[in-house]
Amino acid sequence: MPASPLLQNPLGTPRTRAVHRAIADARRGVPVVLAARKPLIIAPAETVGAEGLRLIDLLSQGAAALLLAPSRAAAVLQHDVPETAPAIALSLARPLIDAATLKRAADPTMEQILPSFTMTEAPEEAPAALALAKLARLLPAMVAAPVRPGWASRREGADLLTVPAADLLAYPLELASTLTKVAEVAVPLDAARDARLVAFRALDQGIEHMAILVGEPERQEAPLVRLHSECFTGDLLGSLRCDCGPQLQGAIARMGREGHGAVLYLAQEGRGIGLINKLRAYTLQDAGLDTLDANRALGWHADERNFHIAAAMLAALGISKARLLTNNPEKVDSLRACGIEIVERVPHEFAPNGVNDAYLETKARRFGHLLG
Repeated sequence: MPASPLLQNPLGTPRTRAVHRAIADARRGVPVVLAARKPLIIAPAETVGAEGLRLIDLLSQGAAALLLAPSRAAAVLQHDVPETAPAIALSLARPLIDAATLKRAADPTMEQILPSFTMTEAPEEAPAALALAKLARLLPAMVAAPVRPGWASRREGADLLTVPAADLLAYPLELASTLTKVAEVAVPLDAARDARLVAFRALDQGIEHMAILVGEPERQEAPLVRLHSECFTGDLLGSLRCDCGPQLQGAIARMGREGHGAVLYLAQEGRGIGLINKLRAYTLQDAGLDTLDANRALGWHADERNFHIAAAMLAALGISKARLLTNNPEKVDSLRACGIEIVERVPHEFAPNGVNDAYLETKARRFGHLLG
């Protein structure tokens, strides 16, 4: 099939290497310098410690801020903020407040004993700073300050990484454009004895995505295809909070009956926010929020998944047309936008179990899933 323009490789190897290291540094709480028109030194509020805050104090100048998504900032400030803003900046006094307070400001599941914050003007590089937190599967909350001229010549700044803001924003598409098959093996399943697993890995050599192939879908004109985002709690533990387990097993069983099909098992837990953040969202749901509002309260969008990865997997498998097994019209639109021809949407509905009733109702009412 013709490649989608969204799947062209936007970055070269040295630039992606810098993004990989920036993700690793973010997870360790090490500050990085965001290269842009007005460079910033940044670190995630979730992981930064006393040493990281000391470095930011030492190597920065001007006002420091805590960058948050609008949905999270509104809760911290306890008043409305512009919902369309890419980020909200809360002013931080010097020396920077302690790391524990920053973690509480980032995480609504923690006890909210917070100082009084005031809004300030968000830097234009704020979206790239929050993008780094999301790439690292951390809460989207970043400490940021303008970096001092000559910072790199100081002993304390010599080991800090510089990463271009534009590269962080381009990186999700980079992952899709570099996805390749790395392994294929027969794995007979109870509902599909002729199943195969095909493993895919992107340039970062990190998270693997899997395709479960039943029969020979690549030889069919428009095989049945299911996009399934991994769900540790539902797929593996049999959690009743969602319908993920029945959807996965039901898709494989249906393909087994038809003789052909492909399930793309995407490493995008919790609609792309990661397992730990999904568990945090569950905590907020237990306090009364639905699944959409819980994600937003953590500072994430309602759905953070990257369906360019699914399109790249289908292209690598030689599948350009599909009957898509889904209740979610957004998946249909997303794959079509990436160049996959969807000839039919095939419903994939399972009855509520007494625990996930409100979850399914939210999927229909607020996510637009075609249920019932």
